[in-house]
Amino acid sequence: MILGLSLSTFVMVHVIISLVGIAAGFVVMFGMLGSNRMPGLTALFLLLTILTSATGFLIPPLLFEKLLPSHMIGVLSLILLAIACYALYGQKLSGSWRWIYVLTALLAQYFNVFVLVIQSFLKIGPLHALAPSVPPSEPPFAVAQGIVLVFFIIFIIGAIRRFHPAPQFA
Repeated sequence: MILGLSLSTFVMVHVIISLVGIAAGFVVMFGMLGSNRMPGLTALFLLLTILTSATGFLIPPLLFEKLLPSHMIGVLSLILLAIACYALYGQKLSGSWRWIYVLTALLAQYFNVFVLVIQSFLKIGPLHALAPSVPPSEPPFAVAQGIVLVFFIIFIIGAIRRFHPAPQFA
């Protein structure tokens, strides 16, 4: 039992939170290219991405047995999200906080998608057949992760250049 839920139910809730967070993150990402703040969807993206990282620590065997790469990704993601939230809500994207927000929020999204690709190769039969090692390390997996990485590098550069929303007044 985790937080009063069976392990399978907890994992399902974690996966749903992750997938909705990733979907919201992609909408927010593309909104950045048009300097669209999308405050409600942005808040949802940030909240669900924080919950994704936080709940990931509670899933066995990850639960405090030893430091794993997934722990490091989770900690890094939470640090990035804290900075993104501070830049957006604390500093209201003033000055250099605008590009810091874009960079940190989109890097957190990248880490979620990175983990999604790993989990897809582990859990989806046809993908697992292409890269059966655990963790996946075969060329199809490397190509998929490479494509994701290049997409995010190009997108982050574009978003930093193009995200200039009108100031919001409190």
